[in-house]
Amino acid sequence: MNTFSSSAVTAFSLITSLDPMLASIVVRSLAVSVCASLIACSAGLLLGAWLGVVRFRGRAVVLALLNTALALPSVVVGLVVYLLLSRSGPLGFLDWLFSFKAMVLAQAVLVLPVVTALVRQTIEDADCSHGEQFQSLGARRFMRSLILLWDERYALLTVLLAAFGRAISEVGAVMMVGGNIDGFTRVMTTSIALETSKGDLPLALALAILLLGVVLLLNSLIALVRRWREQLDDPLPDVASPQASGLAAQGAQP
Repeated sequence: MNTFSSSAVTAFSLITSLDPMLASIVVRSLAVSVCASLIACSAGLLLGAWLGVVRFRGRAVVLALLNTALALPSVVVGLVVYLLLSRSGPLGFLDWLFSFKAMVLAQAVLVLPVVTALVRQTIEDADCSHGEQFQSLGARRFMRSLILLWDERYALLTVLLAAFGRAISEVGAVMMVGGNIDGFTRVMTTSIALETSKGDLPLALALAILLLGVVLLLNSLIALVRRWREQLDDPLPDVASPQASGLAAQGAQP
């Protein structure tokens, strides 16, 4: 208990004093996750929207593979990306291994199935609900997918936030392809694992607190987006007021 207390005090001291090493790790981790999320969302939004409206032979197999990729272990993604970027691999000429770009690529590959699957389900539900209206107006499948994508933009904000949360909490893939090099490829999750094994508990605890803070902020943003979406979809409860209730009661009196 004394060790935990002293580690916690030192951890909060590192956070409040804006320790340079701690700040660099946090900034690097956020940068990697933001870049990976943007790449994955750019591709996942279009691919998921297309899968939501298109019907073709073998679609069930594609969706089964997509759902399987949702549970893909991060170490498997790290291994595949490592083999692709190694000197003997097909992408070895890029010389990205153990670099910032390799970590972004690994996280983007890991997040892409999540974004695609969630967007596909959202767009497919919207297409079943009111997609026939756009089809009757002559909108083809690709155009219909883009229209539905814009129509469901508020719901998809939750998907984007969830994708970033998945990326920033990842540890296995980025450690394999990034190498956890101090000052270059060390991020929050890999630093927590390393510092704990070294016995530097204050730094590991400080990073864990900041990581939990980021996750809590994401959950709060998701909740706010959902509440905002509910208010946009159903504004009538907000319009109702005690005045309106009083007028209704007066009208009901004989």
